[in-house]
Amino acid sequence: MFRLNADTLARTTTLRQLQILVAVARYGGYTRAAEALHLTQPTISMQVKKLSDNIGLPLFEHRDKKLHLTNAGTKVLAASQDILQRLELLGGEISSLTGEIKGELHIAVVTTAKYFMPHLLGVFIQRYPEIQPRLFVTNREQILQRLKENQDDLLIMGKVPDELDVTATAFLDNDLVVIAPPGHRLAKRRAIPLKQLLTERFLLREPGSGTRLAMDKLFSENDLNLTPYMELGSIEAIKQAVMAGLGISVMSRYNLRLELEGNRMCILDVKGFPLRRHWFAVHSTSRKLSLAAQTFLDFIRDEGSAILHD
Repeated sequence: MFRLNADTLARTTTLRQLQILVAVARYGGYTRAAEALHLTQPTISMQVKKLSDNIGLPLFEHRDKKLHLTNAGTKVLAASQDILQRLELLGGEISSLTGEIKGELHIAVVTTAKYFMPHLLGVFIQRYPEIQPRLFVTNREQILQRLKENQDDLLIMGKVPDELDVTATAFLDNDLVVIAPPGHRLAKRRAIPLKQLLTERFLLREPGSGTRLAMDKLFSENDLNLTPYMELGSIEAIKQAVMAGLGISVMSRYNLRLELEGNRMCILDVKGFPLRRHWFAVHSTSRKLSLAAQTFLDFIRDEGSAILHD
């Protein structure tokens, strides 16, 4: 029975093939992988076929008009990710021998964090100009998927997933406040009971978002049933709806600086608010951080709050 060994794989497999395999699996097809790697689609297809031939088994199969990894493909993908990550770490370790901190830094953030993360990255890159940041902004569902696939060095989120084996570092307070349009009838009231919010038109993010999870938990703990007037898929949509007088909402204070300074919305004084949460930098426990990633993690943990409140 034919068995692959390390020598055979070393002679027949290239690192570029491993990069291509990871890209095809990540993007779900040859076309998007080719665009991401700046290669032609025939090149991508040819290299995947060569790798499959080397392994002796197909790595992908078409099901339901979509490209899926085979069992062999799943195992080769895991090994490819491990090898490529080790090379990335090696690059950082070599750089550290010269006292340099450089290389790529891949960060994925939930949409709420896009209002402060560029400011932290800006200060960080001024200090370490040889680091090349890659910032990906998406919703919580996609963040969790990227975390499962170990695509990024660090992921920034407001709620750490209990179901995954991760290391989480709290680095910034995240105060959720109740917002309303200027002149709202509750704007001058103090200590508004939480129950009274049920009589208002409440605008919320879609189920599954970090803010929505926090709100559902708060009302449930107080034996209240919150039925949203509207569910909107983005922070900007909610802000525009609040300013247009469609209702009230709950949002991170970090998202509201311009609107509050311009008196385009106000914060209601509601019992139980601000709802104190935290921002976390998360990575898979199995992932060893590169020097660039560890330096950034130390930076936001030690200096992030001071920079944003300066």
